Amino acid sequence: MTETRRLYYEDVYKKEFTATVVECREQKKGYAVIVDESAFYPEGGGQPGDTGSLGSVKVLDVHEKAGEIIHETDGPLEAGTAVTGTIDWERRFGYMQNHSGEHIFSGLVHKKYGFDNVGFHMGSEEVTVDFNGVLTAEELEAVEDEVNRKIAENLPVLELYPTARELDAMEYRSKKELTGQVRIIEIPDGDVCACCGTHVMTTGEIGIFKITGMIHYKGGIRVSMLCGMDALKDYQKKQKTVTELSVLLSAKPEKVTETVEKLKSESSMKDGKINQLYQELFAARMVQFERSQKPLAVFEEGLAPIQLRQYCTMLYEGGRGSVVLVCSGTEGSYQYAAGSSSFDMRELSKYLNKELNGKGGGSSLMAQGTFQAAKQEILETFTERVKE
Repeated sequence: MTETRRLYYEDVYKKEFTATVVECREQKKGYAVIVDESAFYPEGGGQPGDTGSLGSVKVLDVHEKAGEIIHETDGPLEAGTAVTGTIDWERRFGYMQNHSGEHIFSGLVHKKYGFDNVGFHMGSEEVTVDFNGVLTAEELEAVEDEVNRKIAENLPVLELYPTARELDAMEYRSKKELTGQVRIIEIPDGDVCACCGTHVMTTGEIGIFKITGMIHYKGGIRVSMLCGMDALKDYQKKQKTVTELSVLLSAKPEKVTETVEKLKSESSMKDGKINQLYQELFAARMVQFERSQKPLAVFEEGLAPIQLRQYCTMLYEGGRGSVVLVCSGTEGSYQYAAGSSSFDMRELSKYLNKELNGKGGGSSLMAQGTFQAAKQEILETFTERVKE
């Protein structure tokens, strides 16, 4: 096993370094390269591994296995050669901002409400934190404000390596029991937490902290958040969306929600009126069919699934057929609704779907779906089946 010197702990801002290749192993996908010293952070503690380059090859991921820091590369490097390593700094610094911001956030939640961070993930689109308790939207907003005040104070982000005795006397957050030398990240009056990840040196470098979402999760909550440039990019994207909506709606940005609610209310009223008119249309058309215990198949143009279901229900409940099939669409492709108060529509639907290249299902009273078949084929298959 090769013990790689961890340059990312000696200088977290080191973007480039020179190292000697100790070993290069071919894998199913790419190569596993080990060097004598590295500034590439390996995946751990919820933080992804760094990417970048080693000499002429790309570093696609970095992880630690059995004490070795393994660089996953897209090409081989010869053992014994010197290579220059270059970190994808924009990506790394984004993780540093987000990780440090998460520490302040989780620390304040723990301090104010006693909830623990029980899950942490840094993805390419968002950072999520899971807590074993529930906070309201108002409480989260208050914590968010306090996090940003801590950022504005430009507090130091301290890296501590306490002795066993010092650690015993220290109050700190940790998700698991720790052995050996423990690394503590401390932000004055913000957080004290065991952590192996990379962080900024002062809170001002975080820039801004923003909660972007919250859902209830496993008895607690999952909070989505972003910091720094990631938060800025998210804001720019959302601002662009609001501006575009403002133009489309001919409304001021701050009036977009109010305008959408008004349009939604008007649309609901129109839908209700349209539904009423369809009911009147179906009632008028139903007159052309006499009451009968024979199967009835009807083809109509331009009906939506809900209208197919309404017309079918009106026909079979009105006694126009023992089994009613209503179809709408174009030749070779139809949507359908089949209903009956005396026959099981689940069985009929299964049979028709099989014979007519269809999909769908439903209850004993009503089935709905699609057929990929011609009108005449549908009529013949339906009539023959219901006669049996």
